[in-house]
Amino acid sequence: MNIKSLEHKADEAAEFVGLLSSPHRLRILCLLAEGEMSVGEIGEATKLRQAAVSQQLALLREHRIVAARREGTTVFYSISHPGAEKVIKTLYSVFCEPAKSRKT
Repeated sequence: MNIKSLEHKADEAAEFVGLLSSPHRLRILCLLAEGEMSVGEIGEATKLRQAAVSQQLALLREHRIVAARREGTTVFYSISHPGAEKVIKTLYSVFCEPAKSRKT
């Protein structure tokens, strides 16, 4: 890998890790690691106001981490970036998965 490519990949990774630095975004992504959810479902599960959830999802969508799908008046979100999905699923298995399902 040449230095320019390495720099670009490092910048991309740093930006992604920066997006994960928000506990709100991380909670949202851990929920989405379980599957597609609506804004309302995410708000209910995280105890965040719908406006706050929408704001975080807009940022994640802008960075192509999540994708939206509209069904009538409801918008459903899912993790859309394959690399991000791998990272989130790893974080999920370490930090979010219910304790009884973790292997010790």
